[in-house]
Amino acid sequence: MAEKKEKMQSKRQMETIRKVLNYIKKYRPVVVLSLILAALTVMFTLYIPILTGRAVDLLLGRGLVDMEAILSIMVQIGVVMLITAIAQWVMNTCNNYITYHVIRDIREDAFQRLEILPLKYLDAHAYGDIVSRVIADVDTFADGLLMGFTQLFTGVLTILGTLGFMLVTNIPITLVVVCITPVSFLVARFIATKTYSMFKEQTETRGEQTSLIEEMIGDQKIVKIFSRESAVREQFGEINGRLQKCSLKAIFFSSITNPATRFVNSLVYAGVGIFGAFFAIRGGISVGQLSCFLSYANQYTKPFNEISGVVTELQNAIVCAARIFELIEEEPQMPEAEDARALKGARGNVALEHVYFQYVPEKKLIQDFNLSVKPGQRVAIVGPTGCGKTTVINLLMRFYDVDRGCIRVDGTDIRHLTRGSLRTSYGMVLQETWLRAGTIRDNICMGRPSASDEEVIQAAKAAHAHSFIKRLPDGYDTVITEDGGNLSQGQKQLLCIARVMLCLPPMLILDEATSSIDTRTELKIQNAFASMMEGRTSFIVAHRLSTIKEADVILVMRDGNIIEQGDHRSLLAQGGSYAELYNSQFAG
Repeated sequence: MAEKKEKMQSKRQMETIRKVLNYIKKYRPVVVLSLILAALTVMFTLYIPILTGRAVDLLLGRGLVDMEAILSIMVQIGVVMLITAIAQWVMNTCNNYITYHVIRDIREDAFQRLEILPLKYLDAHAYGDIVSRVIADVDTFADGLLMGFTQLFTGVLTILGTLGFMLVTNIPITLVVVCITPVSFLVARFIATKTYSMFKEQTETRGEQTSLIEEMIGDQKIVKIFSRESAVREQFGEINGRLQKCSLKAIFFSSITNPATRFVNSLVYAGVGIFGAFFAIRGGISVGQLSCFLSYANQYTKPFNEISGVVTELQNAIVCAARIFELIEEEPQMPEAEDARALKGARGNVALEHVYFQYVPEKKLIQDFNLSVKPGQRVAIVGPTGCGKTTVINLLMRFYDVDRGCIRVDGTDIRHLTRGSLRTSYGMVLQETWLRAGTIRDNICMGRPSASDEEVIQAAKAAHAHSFIKRLPDGYDTVITEDGGNLSQGQKQLLCIARVMLCLPPMLILDEATSSIDTRTELKIQNAFASMMEGRTSFIVAHRLSTIKEADVILVMRDGNIIEQGDHRSLLAQGGSYAELYNSQFAG
């Protein structure tokens, strides 16, 4: 079982590495340049001990020192060091270029995938975990990738280069080095296998923690209202404790790598010193060559420390990369049909024909739903919570596709219309407001960036937002925070209404659009909506039945089905569910 799990882990790692290499492939010329510079750096670095050994051999004894030759060698060493430093600087620049361009590409792909993912994915995943993947995981991956470029390439080349130089200098001593080397590989492999699962657990727990923090910041008022501070602290403490434990285990195992490989390296160095001393005594090697060999032994073992450290960092980076690629490879929303066309000049003729839909297979919701709406009609949808009112809106906007049946706009199945043109044909005001960081003007003209100042002001006046906007410090140029945090809920709602007033699309969807507005302003807004809805097909979802008395058609829904249909008076006369709902609100 453990062996099977290890094989699966190894397979996932290789798949992730292959995907990373596909991103790196784009920058192949820079990678080749980096490798050439790494080879030059290693070659010149390994040439210095040879020059040093020659200088040592020129120190023959008192009065027998060839200073002229030693000075010439010192000049050569200085030139070689200068060239090495320049090559290393350019190589590091190339590595930074590759790493941060790859990271940019991955982040762009991840964000673009978020834009085309179906809403069901976002509904099923914690926002904080998604944010953690795009931000924290990509940053961790960047650190590992950069370390891989800067230390892995040069480390491998240094090992190969020193082996070559040592073989040329003395084969028997080199064999001593080669025989002890596999111990380092075994240590590194053992630790890498252990740390992968630990870093995976650490990354997932960190995503869980980010999700909780994001949720608590966004819903801080709710936390305080229900005095949930202690419960939230306990929840955070539990997650933080788990993160501490798995992080400690991962870091502990990864920290073993360096001292373990250093121990092996010390054995190599000691072996070279002892065997080299015997050879020097017998005259098989000069003292200068022995000092050169000891320098090579040190340089040969040093990359093993670095590479073992890189391996554990790469384990963490690969885990993070796997989480990012999971997001990038999520199945996107159904692509546009090949014959999809743009909806232009919509008249507002909407028909739902034998529509079936459910969010999850085991729970039925919309069943054989039929509705025909003529251009310019105002359709109100009412019913108890969970009956499918908002689901109908989601289907009309094609946030979700129907399971069976079809929805037509002006006689065309909306699956054969482009999503962008369909959605721009609707003006939508939801109970939940959405504003972005920027000026009041930017938020109002989001749907029409080219709108003039006069048009923006007229839209704000129609939405009864102009008066409060003028009282703000900079009027329409007042900068608001993300989601309008420095405005009241009612003011945010008015800005969202003004946004729709500015666009005036051929069809409207009002989902509890006045739920956060005071009664007096609501009456004015209703008048504004009445004039705006004139000649436009409108869908109104409302709990306050006083706001829909003038609707042409009122649909009463229950369990995903229309149980009553008619205008306000006829439904009251029926004495059914609508009359019961209406009387419960106006019993007094």
